[in-house]
Amino acid sequence: MIQSYFKLLRVPQWIKNLFVFVPLLFSKNLFDHNYFTITFFGFIIFCLTSSTVYIINDIIDAEADKAHPVKKNRPIPSGKISRRNAFITASFLFLIILFAVINFEPRFYFSVAAYFLLNLLYSLKLKHIVLLDIFSIAAGFMIRVIAGAYIINVEISSWLLLTTMFISLFLAIMKRQSELKLINNVELNSTRKVLSHYSFEFTNQIATVAASGVIICYALYTVSSRTVTIFGTENLIYTTPFVVFGIFRYMYIVHVNQLGENTTEIMITDFPMIYNFILYILATILIVYKII
Repeated sequence: MIQSYFKLLRVPQWIKNLFVFVPLLFSKNLFDHNYFTITFFGFIIFCLTSSTVYIINDIIDAEADKAHPVKKNRPIPSGKISRRNAFITASFLFLIILFAVINFEPRFYFSVAAYFLLNLLYSLKLKHIVLLDIFSIAAGFMIRVIAGAYIINVEISSWLLLTTMFISLFLAIMKRQSELKLINNVELNSTRKVLSHYSFEFTNQIATVAASGVIICYALYTVSSRTVTIFGTENLIYTTPFVVFGIFRYMYIVHVNQLGENTTEIMITDFPMIYNFILYILATILIVYKII
């Protein structure tokens, strides 16, 4: 039963909420105990909020998920957890979030509210509209980064926000492409209707644009006058190869290894991706905090 609720909450998906830490890292406050603590609590709030949204989404999609080759094993469509108990769990989490956010910066809890409403709209309508579905996912990641800046009251670079937008668009469209490969055309209308509006050629083109956007925006961020002035160095440009490798590795996993529907699973199970991420974080810390 505990394992079923663990799956219901989508705990592995909490890794996506690490985007809340982006402003902390690049504001040079990562090792400040107070800033780190408040950002960590912000991260927990986003984890609870995302779990609430996942539960609501699973309740709404329960019937459609039964026809999906992978999603049919989720707790609600498989019958391991009833819709009633799932709703009670979501309501309990929502109350915790309400009591928790009032202790933070007003702009932060408005960001949490915006994130919740956006994902509610996504579950009800936006995920069925071509292009708006992936842009809604991208907006969710951008809100996380903005909220991370609000909670510690720092500014966030526009280039960094654009990088976040493009990387989330890239991950979203690659997921759509993986879903197209996973299910047959006959099953499109009974699983995710919006997939009927996508094709392999179209998703390949969008993925290429999004991947290019990630690399270009991040590279421009590292050499922008604002970045160089704040960090007092141009060496952040040397972290760009890690970003490029991460994009190329992800494309390799999706196209060659025929994976990609579960972004989180790739991030926490593919060793080259894990090593690359760790090296990127270490390199960024060494450069930004002038340890070298």
